[in-house]
Amino acid sequence: MTHPTTQSGESDLIQVPLSALEHYAYCPRQCGLILLEDAFTDDAATVRGTLLHQRVDTPGNRGRGNVRTLHALPVWHDGYGLTGICDTVELHSDGRILPVEHKSGRYHPGGPADVQAAAQAICLEEMFHRPVPEAAIYSAADRRRHPLAITDTLRTQVLELADAVRNLHTTHQLPPPAADSRCRRCSMATGCMPRLLAGTRRYRQALTDLYHLDDLQDTDA
Repeated sequence: MTHPTTQSGESDLIQVPLSALEHYAYCPRQCGLILLEDAFTDDAATVRGTLLHQRVDTPGNRGRGNVRTLHALPVWHDGYGLTGICDTVELHSDGRILPVEHKSGRYHPGGPADVQAAAQAICLEEMFHRPVPEAAIYSAADRRRHPLAITDTLRTQVLELADAVRNLHTTHQLPPPAADSRCRRCSMATGCMPRLLAGTRRYRQALTDLYHLDDLQDTDA
């Protein structure tokens, strides 16, 4: 997948925050509400996440043994139009670079966190000019790291999601609500009103009652 670049070599793309990729991977409507309407609601889970990141997102670096650890490292990829901040990046003496994304909840393999960690790896490859074939996701609930291989499939998913987020910016159209099990874990469910707007039988009936074909014909007459 290629993207246009300017004469200076920089990408002529809307910059996509890495956090937006995770939001879109979880629920496109959630991402749209955050980006287009600046709507975000905290709950117990998001507060725990904020407190966790306050502990790990203090900018700086420190060394221990053969590993230098960088915290709150700004990262970007001009060619792909990606930008964000890595919670933790480990620089190993053998040249290995390992981004570590911190999450307060439990880790779900194949979930949105994988996309965010993969995007971090892609940005670090561009910045350090060396492969970053793996990342790690630290789950505070599990109290352990979960290794993640940065596969070609994940890389493609990152770029596809970035294009989808840009489409939100250009169309300014909110995606339809999911109205499924994800809504129970979403802090924004109250403002999103997924059950009301999801095209359920009651919603479709309400539209039918509101806009009758005969009424429209009478109006045209």
